[in-house]
Amino acid sequence: MKNILVYCGASVGFDEIYKNTAIAAGKLLVEKNKTLVYGAGSVGIMGIIADAVLENGGEVIGVIPSFMEKFEVQHKGLTQIHIVETMHQRKQLMAEISDAVIALPGGWGTLDELFEILTWKQLGLHQMPVGLLNVNGFYDPLIEMIHKMVKEGFLKQTNLDMLMIDDNLESLLNRMEQAEYPDFPVGKWVNKA
Repeated sequence: MKNILVYCGASVGFDEIYKNTAIAAGKLLVEKNKTLVYGAGSVGIMGIIADAVLENGGEVIGVIPSFMEKFEVQHKGLTQIHIVETMHQRKQLMAEISDAVIALPGGWGTLDELFEILTWKQLGLHQMPVGLLNVNGFYDPLIEMIHKMVKEGFLKQTNLDMLMIDDNLESLLNRMEQAEYPDFPVGKWVNKA
């Protein structure tokens, strides 16, 4: 588990805890000799975590679609940068060069990426551990919704168990490194009518 793909917000959020968590996460990745893989942004907690990794002597690999260049949000100081054509290519390449995935707080893009990587895992397209860092209870409503999916018969418990949830990044990383998963897919369908 060397390359850690981090999904996170292109905004900072209103609470200082999100910024501080991104800084601490960047430092911890370097301490654990991990390489950050992310969407190559210079803004929001995306930029903060990348800066924290770089400032502490770590490596950062960014992947960004070419159309985003006009927004001038691409981080210019990364160890490696991959420029692709589409968002789909971006997500695919980030997954291909990563060994594990962690989602920090974010918006639509973060949720899109998290659920797509979980869907790919459910379908057996990868075996990477996937973690959700629940900073300050940020994801509590989402976690409740995911449990409701199981309760209402739209998601198997086995598939829910693919997502490791923790409010402490070091604990989450340790759990992810020790995780053993059944061979997926275990079958997506809860019941077939």
